[in-house]
Parts: sequence; C-alpha cells; structure tokens
Amino acid sequence: MNSLEFTILNNLVTNDQFRRQAFPYLKKEYFEEEHNKLLFDLISNFIDKYEKCPTKESLAIDLQNVGSLTDQQFKISLEAIDKVSDERVDQTWLVDSTEEWCRNRAIYLSLLESIQIADGKDEKKDKGAIPSILSDAIAVSFDNRIGHDYFSNYKERFEFYNKVEEKIPFDLSMFNKITKGGLSNKTLNVALAGTGVGKSLFMCHVAAATLLQGKNVLYITCEMSEEKIAERIDANLLGVNIQEIADLPKQIFESKVNKLMKKTQGKLIIKEYPTASAHVGHFKSLLNELTLKTSFKPDLIFVDYLNICASQRFKGAVVNSYTYVKAIAEELRGLAVEVNVPIVSATQTTRSGYGSSDIDLTDTSESFGLPATADFMFALISTEESEQLNQILVKQLKNRYNDPTMNKRFAIGVDRSKMKLYDVEQSAQNDIVEQPPSTTVITKVSSDDVKPTVLNKFQKFKNLKV
Repeated sequence: MNSLEFTILNNLVTNDQFRRQAFPYLKKEYFEEEHNKLLFDLISNFIDKYEKCPTKESLAIDLQNVGSLTDQQFKISLEAIDKVSDERVDQTWLVDSTEEWCRNRAIYLSLLESIQIADGKDEKKDKGAIPSILSDAIAVSFDNRIGHDYFSNYKERFEFYNKVEEKIPFDLSMFNKITKGGLSNKTLNVALAGTGVGKSLFMCHVAAATLLQGKNVLYITCEMSEEKIAERIDANLLGVNIQEIADLPKQIFESKVNKLMKKTQGKLIIKEYPTASAHVGHFKSLLNELTLKTSFKPDLIFVDYLNICASQRFKGAVVNSYTYVKAIAEELRGLAVEVNVPIVSATQTTRSGYGSSDIDLTDTSESFGLPATADFMFALISTEESEQLNQILVKQLKNRYNDPTMNKRFAIGVDRSKMKLYDVEQSAQNDIVEQPPSTTVITKVSSDDVKPTVLNKFQKFKNLKV
C-alpha cells in the first residue's frame, strides 16, 4: 500500500483543515492504486454533496452501494476504510508533501499524454499542445493566499488606485478617451470588421504611431506578406500615396527612411507565417529568437489576424469552430499576460454583419467565445455615407478599460491612399447617433380589428395613408 496516498486519504476523512486546503487540487487520476482511486471517489462524492469530511461509517455504507466490484476489490477497499484513524501528522509537512505529490503525479501523467500526442494517437490535440500541458503540470501548486482583506489592505488598495499604469497611447483622441489613455499590458484587443473595411489598415496605423513613440513593435502577419505590410506602413510614415511608393527614386526613398530613423529609437519587426499554420508556440519561439539574436523585446504585438492563426491545443479539423477560435483567443491573451505586453488583433464579421451599418457582438465570425475572452473589442464600420466623408465609424462592443456605453459610437478620419487614420472635428462626432433608430413597419389593418384604446395610441399617425 502506498503510504503517502493512504495518508492523504486518511486526512481527507479526519482532518477538516487539510480537506479545505488540499481537496480542490486533488484528482482521481493522481492515485496509482485502484482501491485508493475508489476510496477517493467515495470521499469526493461525499465532500461535494455535504461540504464536510465523511465518516468511516458513511464510507463503508457507500462502498456497499458500488456495483461491479469483485469480492477481492470490496475486501481491500473495506480494509483500507477500517484503517482510517484520527492520528495526526504535522500539518505543514502534510500539506507540503501532498502539494509535491500532486505536482509529481501531474508531471508524470502529462508526459504520458505528451507521448500519446507525439505519436499521433490523440485525434483532438496537436503537438503544439504539449508545451502547455507540461507547463500546467509544472505549475501545480496549492494557493494558500486568503485574498484581499477589505479593511486590513486599504493602504495597498489606495496605492493601486493612484498608481499610474503604463500604457501604449493611441494618436487618436477618441481611442485614448475610451481606453483611459491607451492599451494596457496583459490585454487582448480586437477589431471586428468585414473584408476590406480596414482591419489591417487600423493595425498598420497603430503600429506606425507606436513606432514613432520610440516603442518596439512586433507585427505578425498570417494573411499578407511582410513586404505588403511594410508597404502600408511606408505609406503611413513617409506620407506617400501607396500607389506611388514603387515609383519613388531610390535616393528619395532612402532619404525619407533615414529621416524617419532619426525621429525614433523604436524598432519594427514584421514576421510572416503561412495562413492557419502558426500558433502561440511559434510566436513564443520567435520572441525567444528575437531576444537572443537582436535583444529585441516588443512593447506591443500585432497579430493579423486571429481567425487565420492555428491553435496550440487543438487540431482544427476535429473541433468545432467555436471551440477552436475561442482557444486561439485564450492562447493569445495568455501570451499577452506571459510577456506582459498588449496584443492587438482582428476578426471577421459574419455574413450577416458584412456590409451592415450596425455591427454587434453577435456578428463575430465563428465564435462568441472570442468576445468573452477579449479585454477590448470594437467594430469598424464602413457605409457609403461614411466613405464619402472619408470616415470610418467605430462602435464599442466590449471595454474593460472604461464604461462602453460612453462614446459608444464615434467617427475617425481615414486616408486610404496613405494608410492613415486621423481625428475628425468634434462637429462630426456630434452627428453620430449613439444608437441607430429602430424602424417601424406600418401594416394596413382594419379599424374594426383594433380596440379603440390601441387606436388612440396612433392618433398622431391619423394623416398617414395606409
């Protein structure tokens, strides 16, 4: 009999303090011996139902109700229950030993799972899931922190309120307003738009503006080539029509780039991956390579765009689109937290959202799990009217920085020839309706079919021909 396994089970029955500390982190598969797995099942079911330690008597009774047990299995399990005693061991040693045992078992099981994946025997998980599986196992620990004491920790809370958060500001005043000064580290920020509206234009503009601030920018593209992204940023930063860049004399082009280099200490790296082939694991490797070879550490990362990335955990062919896209979003946000930078990405609208003048969260292509994961999400909307005004409409969809109902809809100027966005005059913002008016459909009805009280409500339409 595994003495540590039994000690853990024994204390789950007799030691309520240990139960509260350890039980949330224990798993049936951690136990090696079958009768210990059975005993843990009995204990776990009791705790889940009654939220307290079971007694020896209740376990013995529950054991009798377990079907499909051989006489030998029943005998061994009953003997184990019989040996349960309230003999105490050192609490600190017990908790520490249980934590280490959980971690070791998690690592062992994760290695077995990783071998299965590596051999292609897992139909749902890709090899890219292996680092995450191993990391989760290594990270197993008992969190003994009791949390934030409202009264005792008021000083720390006050300091937090008055701490100036480091952000990446926009060069667009309305975006700074709704994000309280820019993009925060450890966040996932997503633009939602239809094809050709301006997802990449938006990201290229923000990348260019961030570079001019002296920040390091990493732009990952899974759609366009590195050269095409660079061309858009050239048009933006050099102030040249994108159609005319290729016609610039080499000397003039070099002169403009050199002047630009003197304006900023920042660096911009553009890295292309084939569509649907790269996931967070590849991005982490890239970051490590950049750090080792060039000492480059980004202040802001762009991923163009989310839907055409791959998931590190799942094979796209064997999971539904909701699960797959949600997984990609979760992995990207996890990367943002890990490297302590904001990540900006984009996603497509659904077919119903394409060309719509009012996009909502329900228009998110393939997955509602994406808005649930993102910290900041907004729609870029282009209509015939806005295009004539050289504007793009912006609608807040989700905002953890600020109240999303404030400045819910606003306009930004766009110069598509130079791949540039700019602030519009306040008068243009005043013309933006916060919520589009609902459309009332009038159907011809007979007055005989409508009660007088209902007719009274429509007296203002008495001159309307129906």
